[in-house]
Amino acid sequence: MRRSLALLSGFTVAALTISSVSGCTGSSGPPAAASHQRPLPSATPLDAHTQLAGLAATAKDRRFQAGYTFSQAGRSPRTVLVVLAADGSWRVDGPANVAVAGTRHGLYQCRLAGEQQSCTKVAAAGGTFPPSVDPRVEHPFVDWLDPLTDRAAALSVAPARLLAGARGTCFSVEANSAALTPPVDPGIYCYDVDGTLTALRVSFGTLVLATAVSPPPPTITLPAPPT
Repeated sequence: MRRSLALLSGFTVAALTISSVSGCTGSSGPPAAASHQRPLPSATPLDAHTQLAGLAATAKDRRFQAGYTFSQAGRSPRTVLVVLAADGSWRVDGPANVAVAGTRHGLYQCRLAGEQQSCTKVAAAGGTFPPSVDPRVEHPFVDWLDPLTDRAAALSVAPARLLAGARGTCFSVEANSAALTPPVDPGIYCYDVDGTLTALRVSFGTLVLATAVSPPPPTITLPAPPT
């Protein structure tokens, strides 16, 4: 009988001890988070083609006026004035005292030299310049933006080093093997984050932003009445 009482007393003391320890542990707050939890994965960086498409899409809505330095091999640098008006009309005063412009009425070539300034309508609105009168400097600001925006265009795009005088991000653009005729001229295209073309190097020459970017006019003005 005495042995049974001793065993029972021992069990009681052990139970009280376990209960006391458990109570102390439970009062210390919730358990600490496991130290082996994995960090959340970071976002996957956009590939170069997607980055360029996004910047070109921003450029399509960009309206401004600015001057660019235009360089060609074997010639002195010249100035090109680009005006992208608020109503969607545009004008590029290029080298050789010739300007090209686009309005809702059509495409125009204008001669700026001398007192006999003149503008000739060379294509309907939405058309293209005949090769004989096309200075090509207008394309990066006008019709090349659509294929640069199109991720399905037959273009190969890779990151490129900044051209001298450029800012933002530069991309090397080439036609891929599926392109019979490249949708844009192969070369280096540089855009600022707001969609401003800051530099370009293609077959017809190099453009580099040379002035401050100014707000656009409501519409462009032809230097002479169109004929």
